[in-house]
Amino acid sequence: MNNAVAGFSKLSKKEKINWIAKEFFSNPEEAQNIIRNYWNSDDKLQQLHDEFIENTITNLYIPLGVAPNFLINGSYKTIPMAIEESSVVAAASKSAKYWATRGGFKATVMNTEKIGQVHFIFNGEVHTLEEFFSQIKPKFFSETQSITKNMQERGGGILDIQLKDKRNLLENYYQLHATFDTKDSMGANFINSCLEQFAKTLKKEAQNAGLDIEVIMSILSNYVPNCVVRAEVSCPVEDLAEKHIQDPQEFAERFVQAVQIAEVEPFRAVTHNKGIMNGVDAVILATGNDFRAVEAGVHAYAARNGQYSSLSHAKIENGTFTFWLEIPLALGTVGGLTSLHPLVKLCLEMLEKPSAAELMQIVAVAGLAQNFAALRSLTTNGIQEGHMKMHLNNIINQFEANEEERHLIRNHFKKTTVTHSAVVEFIENLRK
Repeated sequence: MNNAVAGFSKLSKKEKINWIAKEFFSNPEEAQNIIRNYWNSDDKLQQLHDEFIENTITNLYIPLGVAPNFLINGSYKTIPMAIEESSVVAAASKSAKYWATRGGFKATVMNTEKIGQVHFIFNGEVHTLEEFFSQIKPKFFSETQSITKNMQERGGGILDIQLKDKRNLLENYYQLHATFDTKDSMGANFINSCLEQFAKTLKKEAQNAGLDIEVIMSILSNYVPNCVVRAEVSCPVEDLAEKHIQDPQEFAERFVQAVQIAEVEPFRAVTHNKGIMNGVDAVILATGNDFRAVEAGVHAYAARNGQYSSLSHAKIENGTFTFWLEIPLALGTVGGLTSLHPLVKLCLEMLEKPSAAELMQIVAVAGLAQNFAALRSLTTNGIQEGHMKMHLNNIINQFEANEEERHLIRNHFKKTTVTHSAVVEFIENLRK
């Protein structure tokens, strides 16, 4: 079968679907029906979704849930979370309720600096380049004035531009390393537009000065180690007690040890941080932000000291248990999907229309809550007991159980360990 196609992007949506259905499916009509079943019944809304990306044929739905009772800096929040993994929303909600009676979450934005770079090659003496850069630096600001005017009116803009000598990494390699404050926008387009103008200015001025400069590329960085937020919880050790924590001192010590293992063991740290990102990504997706950019930046931050390590930390000091994380988050609450996607707008309104800094705090708290829930399970009754009970629904749906079967299955597994094989065996026996 030849699956190559010419001019696919120029086909109509109907023609694209017809080609896919005939080319890849034994029952083309069934495939077309599945594709159409996930269209929005509102044609205008479907068109809006179609235009978000290219070659759109349908929508892939991800559940949108909410985690209530988050007490953050003295105010309650109900946090929207878009995610397909069972137990994440439940775990976040459980942590929120737990900490609401123990002082809640504290969150602080430590910095909001974002970064962009112009990468170039220079053949010549470094002191010549340094002198040239100091002479033309004001032009980088003046020649981007038309781009930065609106951002400056909102209190943001270009913070600084530095010349970086990177010849220790690559022969004749240098950077213009620029820092930005983009206020409530994520700022990707703004930063990249500024950088491209920097590159034009650099090339023009180098040509005028007779310098051999070759610009390779101009692009923002998703590594933002100075755009960082801290979230934490703390309480007296004895206040950690609840029905699953009979000995709070023992629990606190095991919890701290579990975090310390993630600090020193990369195999554990990756899974540990993945749990944090379950909470982080779910809120980022619900609020129309770029979770891929955040993931890349966060994991680079986790390895900033030369070894991949835990993003969260814990300690017991003077009888007080403290658990915290610091993560880089370049987020926005204006522009992009935040002003286009109806559900994103709804989610931001649910969060009481936060600024970018406030959203950073909310997202970091969701990550910390998720991590606390996972570590509490791991250091007490294990992660699988709760997770597999949540996963039971997925197994039931996989076998298309009817209402009577669902009732019998759930009753049986209230007191029986849930495993995939045990559920399958029970269903098969039911149906005999």
